[in-house]
Amino acid sequence: MVEAVFMLPALLIAVYHGERDTVYGFLTAIVITVAAALLLYLLCRKARKGFYAREGLVCVGASWIMMSLLGCLPFYFSGEIPRFIDAMFETVSGFTTTGASILPEVESLSMGNLYWRSFTHWLGGMGVLVFVLAIGRGREKNDGYTMHLLRAESPGPKVEKLVPKMRDTTKILYFIYFFLTVLNVLFLLAGKMPLFDAVCTAFGTAGTGGFGIKNDSIAGYSPYLQNVCTVFMLLFGVNFSCYYMLAIRQVKNVFRDEELRFYLGMVAGSILLIAWNVRGFYGSIGETFRHAAFQVASIVTTTGFATTDFDLWPSFSRAILLSLMIIGACAGSTGGGFKCGRALLLIKSLRRNVRQILHPRKVQVVRVNGQMVAERVLDNTNAYLAAYAFIVVFSFIVISIDGFTPMTNFSAVMACFNNIGPGLEGVGPTCNFGDYGLVSKAMLIIDMLAGRLEIFPILILFSRSTWIGR
Repeated sequence: MVEAVFMLPALLIAVYHGERDTVYGFLTAIVITVAAALLLYLLCRKARKGFYAREGLVCVGASWIMMSLLGCLPFYFSGEIPRFIDAMFETVSGFTTTGASILPEVESLSMGNLYWRSFTHWLGGMGVLVFVLAIGRGREKNDGYTMHLLRAESPGPKVEKLVPKMRDTTKILYFIYFFLTVLNVLFLLAGKMPLFDAVCTAFGTAGTGGFGIKNDSIAGYSPYLQNVCTVFMLLFGVNFSCYYMLAIRQVKNVFRDEELRFYLGMVAGSILLIAWNVRGFYGSIGETFRHAAFQVASIVTTTGFATTDFDLWPSFSRAILLSLMIIGACAGSTGGGFKCGRALLLIKSLRRNVRQILHPRKVQVVRVNGQMVAERVLDNTNAYLAAYAFIVVFSFIVISIDGFTPMTNFSAVMACFNNIGPGLEGVGPTCNFGDYGLVSKAMLIIDMLAGRLEIFPILILFSRSTWIGR
């Protein structure tokens, strides 16, 4: 029902611009979406009230698949993306904030579909179920579903409450998300960007998605607007709990946050190294740093906007960008990737194991921000790494049937699984994913969903024990 309501602004835009095929596409999609919602309500109104971790994971995984199937209908019924698998790919890329596209020319889309395409980033950035929890009414009993849904949909190795009630936490998160989005729009408007462009660009920046409404992404806009996007991409890559701590004046805790320091240090170091490496590509030092900072911010936050064809950069710079694709942004942000928090845990865990070998009788613990990390969290991080590696290798093998170069296929998998968008070579910033076949696109769709939902909500849908209750 929430998805159907959010289709209405796109429908009104299509009506205003007289886009008859788009109006038909959205009307048909809204009717089918409402019918599906009513059917699910009738089937589930007498369901058991018990809601545990398994139900939370299944609910999130199945909801995102259903949301994508219904969300692609406006593209398909309007005829602007005539193949269903392509419409599904574009929609999943939007909701998962990936930004990978099958469209060779995005400007040919109608205004209504352009708006909906960008808005899927904003809705998927924080999570549609988190939004439902934020606006919904609480229950007096059996309220455990709130925590289980938030844990399954929110990125990061663990989810913590900002305030005692989990539902209030979701409201705080969405308020911060909405506030930063509005602030982003205002700064873009101050640079004389048209209102429609500013809103769609802010949706892509806030969700760290990267769907542009121009064929050249952000390259055609002024340096001021590119710098605004750079700053806000980095802001949306920060753990939102840091903004809450700033709001309640716990400034010292923010600067003591090890993940934030790791994130900012990695960004600063990458910008300096790439700017040094590409110093002969541009006319001035200022332009060199602008492009380097923009692309580092775009890749590390997994946004996917582009101001230049970074696939033409030297191998050293592309290697840095490929590494940033894997690591990604902070946990608890709208960014994708492996997450800085997990990378930090793995580094500390590796150091602990080395010390354990040297001093086998000494008790070694892992601490982050001065607090001991539970062994269960470390085990989950190791399990996530194992699943991450297996899915990447398996996906790489599957999509290699289409005959593209190994770098194209590997970067395509990393770009989709880490929710980045553009990759290298055949799927670089000036190319698209349209040439891949049906099987490869289906595999990349699964990768995008698994990457956005942190693997397990999608993975357990294929587990027999999930459905037989063992």
